[in-house]
Amino acid sequence: MALDQSFVGRTYPPTPAYEVGREKIREFAEAVGDANPAYTDPEAAKALGYPDVIAPPTFVFSITYRAAGQVVQDPQLGLDYSRVVHGDQKFAYVRPVRAGDRLTVTSTIEAIKTMAGNDIVDIRGEVHDESGEHVVTAFTKLVARAAEEA
Repeated sequence: MALDQSFVGRTYPPTPAYEVGREKIREFAEAVGDANPAYTDPEAAKALGYPDVIAPPTFVFSITYRAAGQVVQDPQLGLDYSRVVHGDQKFAYVRPVRAGDRLTVTSTIEAIKTMAGNDIVDIRGEVHDESGEHVVTAFTKLVARAAEEA
């Protein structure tokens, strides 16, 4: 059953603040195999003009995807998460994520489409720091695969 188009434009409340730590950035950089010293060495980051280490560009996925969970778990939307696959991910940065940032995410449903029985939901996650500065926008596409016919 197709998802309700009236949900397009619905915005969910901001998430609780997520504090970005140096160790989390280091662990993520190691996990993705990125040895850029700006991710692990405060002095290297300062030499590039940053106040502390910065995070790899995809680091923010971990908090924006969690925030998209508000959409996925909305019982009124009726998305069958057991059939969901991650379709696409894009980021539009204003500035890098830095150690010490306290970030919140506000998720909005940008589009809902149905193609070949699959429901496709586009979610925009606006990420702000504790001063309200816009840091990055994440665009997440989720695909709920069509139910298999018996």
